[in-house]
Amino acid sequence: MHVSEPVRLAQHRLSDGRNLAWAEWGPQRGIPVLLCPGAATSRRLGFGTDAVDALGIRLISVDRPGLGASDPSPGRTLSSFAEDIAELRRAVLGSGQLAVVGYSAGGPFALACAAAGVAERTAVVAGADEFASFDNGLPDDLRSIVELAAADPAAAEQSFAEFGSADSLWQLITRFSPEGDLAVYRSPGFEPIFRKAMAEGFAQGPGGYARDTLLTMSRWPFAVADVRTPVDLWYGQLDTSPSHSPDHGAALAGRIPSANHHLVADAGGSLLWTHAEAILRELTRSDR
Repeated sequence: MHVSEPVRLAQHRLSDGRNLAWAEWGPQRGIPVLLCPGAATSRRLGFGTDAVDALGIRLISVDRPGLGASDPSPGRTLSSFAEDIAELRRAVLGSGQLAVVGYSAGGPFALACAAAGVAERTAVVAGADEFASFDNGLPDDLRSIVELAAADPAAAEQSFAEFGSADSLWQLITRFSPEGDLAVYRSPGFEPIFRKAMAEGFAQGPGGYARDTLLTMSRWPFAVADVRTPVDLWYGQLDTSPSHSPDHGAALAGRIPSANHHLVADAGGSLLWTHAEAILRELTRSDR
């Protein structure tokens, strides 16, 4: 497990005038792999950064609108994020195939790219499912959030903004994490970069986090069953988070025809970092 500061930082001005910011690791002419980070986490937190050079991967971590250094986009949707990535791809990433990774709350954004045909290959790692489509099986706290998002989206978004801060998010993550994940998150080589990335995620205020959370907890504008490109689903058997438990991974795998489900027995929610090389190798296999 290894994380390091970005090798390069960049921005692209989109056609509507907004700046979209990202960080990079690995060779600039490498295989492009785009990361949709977890909740309110900025571009500065990558994964597998000690492996990308050897694997020939250009890892690009993108700040979603309103987070980090990317300009806000009021009223944005999962589909509009996929449109932003399509524009970034045309302008910056070239004409080759693009792989997209979504971690935790970034999972729906990665799947939006797959559904829109922006990504030829996708990996969802400890990703959130479309909870608004569940008839039952959600914990009471999560169910109440989903119901509020459906009944009054503006009130839900405001409540997420009132909760949102780097410190409160850190407390939430550590509260629901098992000991194995806590050992990763609190390690001297990880915690400072992780917490810096969360602080940058809230640099413009809680609005970006609140919008992301509303989009995740609402009905998605695409059907995951319609995704036909390869999708790797990675979940840790030891993950105790109510929002990305291994049970949600199994449910999601059953609804995506092209899913390749990986349930890692000795991993928790931190498997994006503890199993980074395996995730990247599987995603970029040349025979896929």
